[in-house]
Amino acid sequence: MKLAKLMNLYFYQHLPEYINPIFLSIGFFSIRWYSIMFVVGIVTVYLLLNLNKREILSEKNQNAKIKMQNDNSKFLPKEHQSPADKIKKIQSSELLVTNYQLRNLFLHILIGILIGGRLGYVLFYDLNYFIQNPLEIFLPIQITSYGLLVTGYYGMSYHGGLIGAILAGIIFAGRYKINFWKLADWIIPAVPVGYFFGRLGNFLNGELYGRATNMPWGMYFPADSSGILRHPSQLYEAFFEGMVLFLILFLSSNLLKNKYRKYYFPGFLFSIYLFGYSSFRFFLEFFREPDEHLGFILKSLTMGQLLSLGTMILAMIIFWKKNKKEL
Repeated sequence: MKLAKLMNLYFYQHLPEYINPIFLSIGFFSIRWYSIMFVVGIVTVYLLLNLNKREILSEKNQNAKIKMQNDNSKFLPKEHQSPADKIKKIQSSELLVTNYQLRNLFLHILIGILIGGRLGYVLFYDLNYFIQNPLEIFLPIQITSYGLLVTGYYGMSYHGGLIGAILAGIIFAGRYKINFWKLADWIIPAVPVGYFFGRLGNFLNGELYGRATNMPWGMYFPADSSGILRHPSQLYEAFFEGMVLFLILFLSSNLLKNKYRKYYFPGFLFSIYLFGYSSFRFFLEFFREPDEHLGFILKSLTMGQLLSLGTMILAMIIFWKKNKKEL
């Protein structure tokens, strides 16, 4: 029995060594598991939003619907409106998202994530290198004395991707005259599911592993030349920043649509997501190995933690300002 436990522990700790990061290889062309997980994450988020189509605010249709229903409460000062009046006003000012709009929205956000994520990595994580090799920012090649060298793409920043996605959402909302904060609240509960598959892809790829540990749930990663036991921090992040955050946002969304709707204001779920993700990321970075070329930025804090602190502050500002505006 003891021998069986030891064998199971050995298999668990060496599990990454049994995983081939390449899903499919044909000649010089190969597809990695991370690419598969990225696509699965994007498709899953799309399907969740497609199944959960709900009405979001359209400024263009707001006035028309309110006028048709003769909602006289809109002429009252906000301090004199009852919660029921506010709820009625919200319900009467919504427009169903069409399939075309959803596809177009996804195209906007995907482009924003890819461009923002890449530029974010360049600015936040390896600026000096890319100043000397600007061609590699968007092209997988390097100019050497021997000619062009294919290097492949590497390096994406979550915070850069977040900025890109937000800008893309603002552009889309302006184009279709949709309230950006309501649009963000509609999208955001599904986002952690995509992030779950992204971190799972990091694990299957054997990258972004954690710091050294003596705990039995540590693992050996082939890409780690030191050959020591390390935290499987990719799985920690997949669980907390993916599954747990999804449950928090899912439950919050349902409560705000029903029992606690009077407390809702546009931007509520978006600010909860920003704060929740950043809090989990800040804590879990203590188990994640810092980027080798960066190390620690401020004493024991990494670049990811500093960016997460900034995002937490931003989330609190959004929550306070949007809540104050609705009072």
